Amino acid sequence: MKRPQLKRRWQRIVVIFVPCILLGLVLLISGVGKLPGQAEFADVLLGSFWTPTVATLISRVLPWVEIVLGAVLLFGVFPRLVAALSLPLLAGFMANNAWAISQGMEQFPDCGCFGIFEELFGAMTPVQALGLDIVLILFAVTIIVFHPAPFLSFQSWFRKRKGERII
Repeated sequence: MKRPQLKRRWQRIVVIFVPCILLGLVLLISGVGKLPGQAEFADVLLGSFWTPTVATLISRVLPWVEIVLGAVLLFGVFPRLVAALSLPLLAGFMANNAWAISQGMEQFPDCGCFGIFEELFGAMTPVQALGLDIVLILFAVTIIVFHPAPFLSFQSWFRKRKGERII
């Protein structure tokens, strides 16, 4: 009888924790990549429809928001709340990438999504970034809908729960 429980546990891990980890890693890496080159990130934003003031504000605040959301998701603290908070952020990324695609690939050959990490691993086109944004929104919705913890749960993955054995 322990077989079905073990199978359900692995299904839960795959369906819940893999999206948490992947969404958290993408947000954390993109935020950390934008920190050293905030001026370059602001220049990328200025190339689109943002005003200089808004572009500067976004380039200073957005990396920190991504880092905080990514780290909190990786630690498993408030996963459903953080996934819900990441939805408007991801929708904004999708809107920006859709606008860049509509303006033409010659004008926006890369999205600037990962900052300095694009120099190491290569840049993504706006079409690739839009595809990634769609996958990340699906991850966030999966976390919101299927995560077993209450919406405002402060129970991280590394804490032992009462009556649970560590295998």
